[in-house]
Order: sequence, then C-alpha cells, then structure tokens
Amino acid sequence: MLINFFAGLLLVYCAMSALCLGIKRHYKNVWKREPQTYVCRALRVAGWLLLGAGFMACVSSWGWAMGPIGWLGQVSLAGLLLVMSLPYKPRLALILPVISAPVWLLAWAVL
Repeated sequence: MLINFFAGLLLVYCAMSALCLGIKRHYKNVWKREPQTYVCRALRVAGWLLLGAGFMACVSSWGWAMGPIGWLGQVSLAGLLLVMSLPYKPRLALILPVISAPVWLLAWAVL
C-alpha cells in the first residue's frame, strides 16, 4: 500500500515535470536551447499519460472512495515541490525523478 502511494507520487511528479517542460519557456530555461515542436508535444502527451498512471496508482492504493482525493493531494504536493525547486535548481528538479525511479522499481520488485 505504501509502495503504491510513493509510486503515485513519483508518477505525478514526473507528469508535472513533463508538462512543465512541454512549455517552451521552461524548456529553454532548463536546457538553454529552443525545443522542437514535436518534443513539446511529446512531453505534453507523456505528462497527461503519467497523470493517468498516477491516478490509477492512487485508486489501487486507496480504492475508488479515497483514491481520487488522494490523487488531487499528490498533484498539489508534486506541483508545489516542482514550483519551489524549479527557479533555484532547474536541472536538479528534473533529475530527481530520474534518480528516484530505479530506487522505486527496486523497492517494488523486493516487495
């Protein structure tokens, strides 16, 4: 149950990061170059798909009664973390989910 909670939080944080990078201004701020149009579209689609995956992780963790409410809380928490870290260390804010994903997969495989 706790693994599903952190899985949902990680998926939602990755989704918020992808949606953030789908905006040209934020992409340029992080990577110091203009993005291609297809890259922005792919990031937006990936962000929405990851939001859906996070929703399903919350529903599998808490059920249909509390899952959507927990998902909204996780979206708020992930958005707050991203908004607070992006102006100061933009690359660290986007590398954090890449680093934590293998740790989560290892923990999920063990349990």
